[in-house]
Amino acid sequence: MSEEIAPPEGFLIGHWTDARGATGCSVVIPPAASRGGVDIRGGGPGTRETDVIGPLAGTAEVTAVLLTGGSAFGLAAADGVTRWLEESGRGYETPAGLVPIVPAAVVYDLAEGDPRARPGPDAGYAACASAAAGVPERGRIGAGTGAAVGKIRGRERSVPAGIGYAAARSGRGEAVAALAVVNAFGDVIGEDGRVLAGPRGEDGEELSTAGLIAAMEGPPDWTRVEERNTTLVCVMTDAALDKAACARVARMASGGVARAVDPVHSDVDGDVVFCLSSGDGATDRFTPISIGTIAATVTAAAIRDAVRQP
Repeated sequence: MSEEIAPPEGFLIGHWTDARGATGCSVVIPPAASRGGVDIRGGGPGTRETDVIGPLAGTAEVTAVLLTGGSAFGLAAADGVTRWLEESGRGYETPAGLVPIVPAAVVYDLAEGDPRARPGPDAGYAACASAAAGVPERGRIGAGTGAAVGKIRGRERSVPAGIGYAAARSGRGEAVAALAVVNAFGDVIGEDGRVLAGPRGEDGEELSTAGLIAAMEGPPDWTRVEERNTTLVCVMTDAALDKAACARVARMASGGVARAVDPVHSDVDGDVVFCLSSGDGATDRFTPISIGTIAATVTAAAIRDAVRQP
């Protein structure tokens, strides 16, 4: 596993960043005819077009996935993504022309910078225009520009986070990569089980959110707690996965979120994991198990990478 293994061939990743406004958006564009699935956890997700890639929906193709800041306002960036994709000849083929399928999910970053600075259609278009192959940029860029973790004591006692990335290959040579936007209520947990990034005490000391909650004799002062949090992940693979298998891999990858974030999937989180597959051929029984296992590992690594970036 490595942060230096590129995403599968044909996948493009782009960012639009408003550093002054502390917001942005990121887009993942897979090869044509890629399939997608999604797993949604937590009490407060903000999404668009996720139903269309649900296991019971008829459409299998996904043209792009948008991860965006700006809370619900940021979903407008998907309009710009759709416009760029149409102009580029990408989308689901219908009798009247191509219709891009762009599932999207948001993080709440309005309290980090300028609450009026939200990604819109032009931002989504620009993220697509910047999309490139290879190992993506990480850190406080794109949808991770205004991200933070460990917010039980408020955003002022939280730790900056951002976008992370990790990838690996299966024993059969299939690539599995994960892009993570980490804006969690809880802490990021390291490989050793210790807090890697969590809330700060009065003297700047690192605390444990789980430890603070366990010691509470009653509810916290909700006026101090940041209640609007999310971890977003997009898993990419060139393994042969059909739509149902993509959903199963996304569900297994949510286990990777649970390895690296604590507490996780809470009532004040809106965690969403996407899985995109470009692989050809029939899906056998073993492939979703293999890819899902690796997806959980690279998801956890990508989340940790997000708080290790300068």
